[in-house]
Amino acid sequence: MKKNKISKNWLTRQKKDYFFRQSKIKGYRSRSAFKLIEMNKKFKFLKKNLSLLDLGSCPGGWTQIANKEIIKGRILAVDIKTMEKINNVDFIKGDFRENKIYEKIMVHFDDKIDVVLSDMAPNTSGNKALDTYRTGELCLDAMSLATKILTKEGVFLSKMFMGSIYDEINKKAKNCFKKVVKYKPLSSKKESKEIYIFCKGILKI
Repeated sequence: MKKNKISKNWLTRQKKDYFFRQSKIKGYRSRSAFKLIEMNKKFKFLKKNLSLLDLGSCPGGWTQIANKEIIKGRILAVDIKTMEKINNVDFIKGDFRENKIYEKIMVHFDDKIDVVLSDMAPNTSGNKALDTYRTGELCLDAMSLATKILTKEGVFLSKMFMGSIYDEINKKAKNCFKKVVKYKPLSSKKESKEIYIFCKGILKI
């Protein structure tokens, strides 16, 4: 009974959520699509002829937005979950941290790429501190991959949370990129400690 009540309360909150409702109206697979729309308006980094890697892409909200902007480029989505097909987007199912998946990514692009996105978060454990740390670890791992495969002026954009691992992420970003900006979209829930880190321009490391 308690679980059912929690589920109903969650559904009620979602229905009241403006961005959740708009995502259904516009056909986006997740409300997070609006976060990428907002950040692209601010940073203006999605262009029609880019090559882009979307890590943790499922259910595909960010991939949908990238696909609208990138007309002549290439998009590869990667997730441990199966993602429903999006036209003009290639998909690899697996963990990008595994060597075999990393190799598939490299073979797919066969050259440096322009943008790496990560809206990844682990399955919640109920322990906020642990979940924050694990999300930070995913951000760090995605950043490490980005520094290997991005072009000189490439962009890395990732979710992170304010918490114990924040300083480590910030330090690594400043050591790896010329430009580092932390940003919380208006479409991100106010009560969430979620924040995004926008990085551009690879430094020699």
